[in-house]
Amino acid sequence: MAILQILKGKVPEQIIELSGDRVIMGRHPNCEIVLDNVAVSRYHAQILESHGFFYLEDLHSRNGTLLNGAPIEGRTELHESDTISICDIQMQFLLNYQDHSDFLDSSIQQTMEVSNSSLKQEAHLLAIDENSEEGVLDGSSIISQLDLNTSSQLRISVKPEVKLHAVLEISQTLSRALKLDEVLPRILDGLFKIFAQADQGFIMLQSPERKKLVVKATKARRSEDEDAIRISTTIVRQAIMSGAAILSADAVEDDRFKMSESITSLRIRSMMCVPLISHGGDILGVIQIATRDIGQQFDKDDLDVLVAITQQASLAVENAKLHEDLVKQRDIERDLEFAHQIQLGLLPHSRPKFKEYEFFDYYESAQSVGGDYFDYIKLPNGKLVVTLGDVAGKGVPAAILMARLYASARFQVLSKPSADKALTELNTEIASSGVGLRFITFVIAVLDPKKHTVSLVNAGHMAPLLRKSAEGTVVPVAQEKSGMPLGVLKDQTFHVETITLEKGDTLVFYTDGVTEAMDQDNHLYHRDRLIKYIKSGPEEVEPLVKGILSDVDAFRQDSMQKDDICVVSFRRKK
Repeated sequence: MAILQILKGKVPEQIIELSGDRVIMGRHPNCEIVLDNVAVSRYHAQILESHGFFYLEDLHSRNGTLLNGAPIEGRTELHESDTISICDIQMQFLLNYQDHSDFLDSSIQQTMEVSNSSLKQEAHLLAIDENSEEGVLDGSSIISQLDLNTSSQLRISVKPEVKLHAVLEISQTLSRALKLDEVLPRILDGLFKIFAQADQGFIMLQSPERKKLVVKATKARRSEDEDAIRISTTIVRQAIMSGAAILSADAVEDDRFKMSESITSLRIRSMMCVPLISHGGDILGVIQIATRDIGQQFDKDDLDVLVAITQQASLAVENAKLHEDLVKQRDIERDLEFAHQIQLGLLPHSRPKFKEYEFFDYYESAQSVGGDYFDYIKLPNGKLVVTLGDVAGKGVPAAILMARLYASARFQVLSKPSADKALTELNTEIASSGVGLRFITFVIAVLDPKKHTVSLVNAGHMAPLLRKSAEGTVVPVAQEKSGMPLGVLKDQTFHVETITLEKGDTLVFYTDGVTEAMDQDNHLYHRDRLIKYIKSGPEEVEPLVKGILSDVDAFRQDSMQKDDICVVSFRRKK
């Protein structure tokens, strides 16, 4: 069994089993291993298993991942007793760990015995309650309506042994069901056991859009009636509109329903109809039980029992709906997590290596997936193309367009003779693709590491910032000749601006998630603050980029990250 053992962290010596093909470590609660440390990225690193071999991969985290003290790039194979360091957390990888904990701690056994004893005592107390004396009611006439909005009107004191037994039985049944398809039939099954005179019953629930009631479950005493249960909307409408439980000893003669032909045609003699009401007071639906036997009428005690059970049923229906919503949400989150991994897979796994240049980059989406993008593309002539783009919007739509941009940009860059022609063709493709009103800001930089020149072509993106080492200044480049964003105009041409990098000069590319970060008072971080930081920031690009991100975090304080952030920087060494 492969495991990670925490060497340094909040829970030293903790053993974490590595199960599945992929285990993600990070600050986000969706990660398989959640690392509670503000310096850890949301999705920081992952461990992959393939045919018995394990690999460690950094997920473009801000502070990197160390393996045996050295930073990793791309996927690196793990070996027995390797040490993984993520910020202040240290873990040891063990491939053949043997678990010897095959016994229970005595304190746990004692707790289990106490719990079982407590259960027995509670059952005894319930038995005592069942033998208690029957309460006294004011009046003896059968009630026809019971307001569910006032709990004090529920006369639980009437025949408590009947109510308690019924409520307990159906509560136990409902407590084991979490799916609506299981909950609703069990409710009717329980009611037919309690009310022997019931001939038919049904449950209707509000449709998701809350515009109409939909029959979700039916039950008939006689098998020949199973497929022929008909419903009187008169009674249902009365219960929904009044929000009250309705009892009619003889529905045919009841003054409230005498004008209803449906009741007569359905041969309903006695019935009870109770609305299902949520904890917040919303109508979830109705439960109705009816009998055709005039000699077996429902009475007020029956209504009290049904109301008490309906409250349990309302809770069960509400819980089942919450469970269904949770399952759907988990499915969505699982899909988004998979999409996040695919998107990270499109980004570069390693940084370019040139003798006279150093590179560093950072990417983090505001949501699970985002629309920012960057890439390194090596050309056959030895030059390097750096691309960076920002799709309008964020989330899934932007991420889908970003994935297309990744493939199209690579094709155009590798197939066209120059950066401006590549961007012109890319714009034509995006504008003709029918992506609606979405546009993309994009910048291409072609680095010639021999001549130390950079050719820039800009399509509406924030101008890259050039820090000139000798002069100590920071100036925007490729700004005056910038074209419109991709997808705005089908026919447009772009212009190349070429600069020379002297020793120590640094270029910084960024998306608007940096400059448009907001503090709690909705003030923008702004490009002026970014320029100020770059001007006085560290010379090397890794601490420079990390410093920019830290400065943005300090400015934002506790405000949420509202947009994707991407920063790419490279520098000619001195």
